[in-house]
Amino acid sequence: MNIVVLVKQVPDTYSERALREPDGVLDREASDAVLDEINERAVEEALQLKEAHGGTVTVLTMGPERATEAIRKALSMGADAAVHVSDEALAGSDALGTARVLAAAVGTVGTESGGVDLVLAGNEASDGGSAAVPAMVAELLGLPALTHARQVTVDDGILTVRRETDDGVVVLRADLPAVVSVNEKINEPRYPSFKGIMAAKKKPLTTLTIGDAGIDASKVGLDGSGTAVDEVTARPPKQAGQIVKDEGDGGTKLAEFLASQKFV
Repeated sequence: MNIVVLVKQVPDTYSERALREPDGVLDREASDAVLDEINERAVEEALQLKEAHGGTVTVLTMGPERATEAIRKALSMGADAAVHVSDEALAGSDALGTARVLAAAVGTVGTESGGVDLVLAGNEASDGGSAAVPAMVAELLGLPALTHARQVTVDDGILTVRRETDDGVVVLRADLPAVVSVNEKINEPRYPSFKGIMAAKKKPLTTLTIGDAGIDASKVGLDGSGTAVDEVTARPPKQAGQIVKDEGDGGTKLAEFLASQKFV
């Protein structure tokens, strides 16, 4: 089974994050960068499927040069190869532009072995949270989208996804090939071993420009985005909390405070 995992390097949630004031784009140079945690779970799921059914796992990312660090993390976990789409023209791409790039790059993987059987991704990235890119990629590739998976199984070419919601459990099935996004409860990703870290340095990494992937430059980047940030406002500094002393009127004081903050 030929599996592609969509991964993304994001600003570390423990570091300070900021938007660039001229265009409202995330300032990625201002923060430490890591492989998004939900992507680690997608990689882990791909590795488990490979161990059960055989095949290859290729990680795919779109991003600046330093996104290679995230790729190496996925390779050190056990992925076999990687594709990195890196081009200055991609800076500022919105969700749809990103999906266009990833879909085009997926088409370059596994051409010698009959194409891709399964595309795995996290349900949403921590730096954007749109939760739309996996479904957009599926639409562009003309494949079924099975989203927010809690469990993934494959049997005789049939993909089964278990999705847990507040209302119960939903079971989805589709023929391969397909696109699946996983949630944060699907598994616990493995830690890269020292052997895996050393092996990652020798695994194949293909770098593509938008020209290599056949991507129309007018459809990506800041100018090609269908969305824009009109205004950026800095987060206000933290303020000291207010202590409500209950002298028989604590409930009234609490209600007044909530009303003053427009919570009620």
